Amino acid sequence: MSSFLSLSHASFVLPAGRTILHDLTFGLAPGRHGLVGDNGSGKSTLLRLMAGELAPTAGTIDVHGRLAYLPQARAAAGATVADVLGVAAALAALARIEGGSVDPADYDLVGDGWDLPDRIERWLDRVGLAGIEPSRPVSSVSGGEATLLRLVGLMLADPEILLLDEPTNDLDGPARERLEDIVDAFTGVLVVVSHDRRLLERMDHIGEVRAGAVRWFGGAFSDYASAVEAEQEAALRAVSAAKADVRRQRQDLVDQQTKQARRDRQGRANAGSLPRIVAGAYQRKAEVSAGRLRGMHEDRLESSRSVLTAAEDRVRDDRRIRVDLPDTEVPPRREVLRAEGLVPAFGTARPMDLDLRGPERIALVGRNGAGKSSLLRAMLGRQEPRAGQVTVHVPWRYLPQGVDLLDPELTVLENVRRAAPEAEPHAVRAQLARFLFRGNAVDQVTGTLSGGERWRATLASLLLATPAPQLLVLDEPTNNLDLASVAHLTEVLEAYRGALLVVSHDEPFLADLALDRRLEVG
Repeated sequence: MSSFLSLSHASFVLPAGRTILHDLTFGLAPGRHGLVGDNGSGKSTLLRLMAGELAPTAGTIDVHGRLAYLPQARAAAGATVADVLGVAAALAALARIEGGSVDPADYDLVGDGWDLPDRIERWLDRVGLAGIEPSRPVSSVSGGEATLLRLVGLMLADPEILLLDEPTNDLDGPARERLEDIVDAFTGVLVVVSHDRRLLERMDHIGEVRAGAVRWFGGAFSDYASAVEAEQEAALRAVSAAKADVRRQRQDLVDQQTKQARRDRQGRANAGSLPRIVAGAYQRKAEVSAGRLRGMHEDRLESSRSVLTAAEDRVRDDRRIRVDLPDTEVPPRREVLRAEGLVPAFGTARPMDLDLRGPERIALVGRNGAGKSSLLRAMLGRQEPRAGQVTVHVPWRYLPQGVDLLDPELTVLENVRRAAPEAEPHAVRAQLARFLFRGNAVDQVTGTLSGGERWRATLASLLLATPAPQLLVLDEPTNNLDLASVAHLTEVLEAYRGALLVVSHDEPFLADLALDRRLEVG
């Protein structure tokens, strides 16, 4: 029987009562299936349900075939390469057997895996990690290399269903290409959660997780994006037409009420010449007719309002950030940062000389483990380099990998004012409105924000700080971001007028930055 994965009326509700996924029914046959959606929409939860790590609150999930799952996680402290590959026990048993052991338990551990060392060697070579020893501590490899090791561990089990959650995080260009080769060659059911547009272009279908549901689109990511764009254009036209109809129905109701008031005045004037019983009969008949007419117009108005609400619900909240950051401007020839013979504390990077002047935009690129992140920390005085010296001449702000700059117990306004303590609250509120925090939204506690809202608040705390940063240093900023958040970051960086130093493996993102230079580290 071919591998297959199906959901039937599956739902997942948190213990506190919040519904994450509701009444999902679909099946996935062999092929490449991408999952996209905003941060917090439930993509990773859906993968965990498919993997059996979570049980649905309602409905069923059926899995036909050997399943392997790559979550967003780090290797445990003290783990070895063999531990990450999941073969430590089998390799130890093979070693004991080769040493003369006849213990049945060792043979059970090996099972059919007598060729395991050869298979490990072939897979490590395929992902560019040839020669790495199984006993090596995984803490000594880069984050990207650790991700590849975890993937190799899955592939050694020969899965028929493969679930990958943001697999390109931390991967350099060559490593991404090797991952793409594995994706292309996989013949079973592949489900990938990703914001990586290049990887999503390799998918056969795109599933959008939104408002607790999953909607599937045929084709790659560009086909999905085109379909959504066309739908949004139609939805906006429908909203415009519905608003016009609401205005028309409202005016019809006002016109009817005006005419009825005029008739009422005329009727009262004429009633004096008629017998009381006849005048009363005319009045009752007029009131019934007027009530029926008014009710008809009110029903039409309410119906138009319902159509408008339905049309507005189809329009996505894809508002753009339009922010002006004049205080971040750096004169063209001003020296921003100078590094001489700088060698990072970790990695294989050669000594680097860097003279960064004016609003230059520079990307540090290179393979995993070269020391790019360590180099950034050395430049900012956060880590002692092995050699060299560096001087920064302007105010700077730094966003490291995976570090949350916000206090979850403070409001959005309080978090931003922490970075700009001398700024007037009303001025900060005005600026936050440009980051799409309007009205009472600035007083929301940060810990209750969605992923996308939290990211916008983080950007605001970086860019609205005092003194304004004239050097912005970003280390893999698009890791774990949904596509809307990547778009917001790009919009903010378009408005930023200072110098930019960024480490990223996200080529589409780098292409959007209008870089002045790319420097190879390694």
